[in-house]
Amino acid sequence: MDVDFVYLLCLGLCLCNGDEEEKEELPRPSLSAWPSSEVKCKSNVTLRCWTHFQNVTVTLGKLHNSGYQRELRSAGKEAEFHLTNLQPEDAGGYFCAYRTAASHRWSGKSQHLQLVVTDGAGRGGENPPRPSNSKLIFLTTFSCLSISLLFVSVYFIYRCTQQGSSHEEPPKSDIERSGV
Repeated sequence: MDVDFVYLLCLGLCLCNGDEEEKEELPRPSLSAWPSSEVKCKSNVTLRCWTHFQNVTVTLGKLHNSGYQRELRSAGKEAEFHLTNLQPEDAGGYFCAYRTAASHRWSGKSQHLQLVVTDGAGRGGENPPRPSNSKLIFLTTFSCLSISLLFVSVYFIYRCTQQGSSHEEPPKSDIERSGV
């Protein structure tokens, strides 16, 4: 066999195999927080992005904030993003993605990790508890009571109409009494 032919055959097989790899989607990474996804204001947290490949470029993004993006190169299968001196505005949803040197394409985003930054009293920074909506509570209570009263009224009306119509024989007329 000709050496050039074998060389071209190997080159063609390598290129074809590379095309198949380009079409395959990269597995999604996973994101976790250490020590916890709920931290106090002015403390630190590490967001760890676990990938399926080593030596990849990893990006960390924040939901609803397209300007927030951190990127770093991982040595192993995980990348660590250190967030320090956290403030209430740092709370929110985070995600990560990665790309390999061979693919030049980004993987799908990881599932979102909700980071909660609490003040000293333990209340969250970005999503403070909503005040109770007293109007909604009143309407719900009023509706339930109205429906209950409606059912009670229908029941009593039914019972009263049942007592008024007894199953006794109707009174006999004068003709029937005389025996004619």
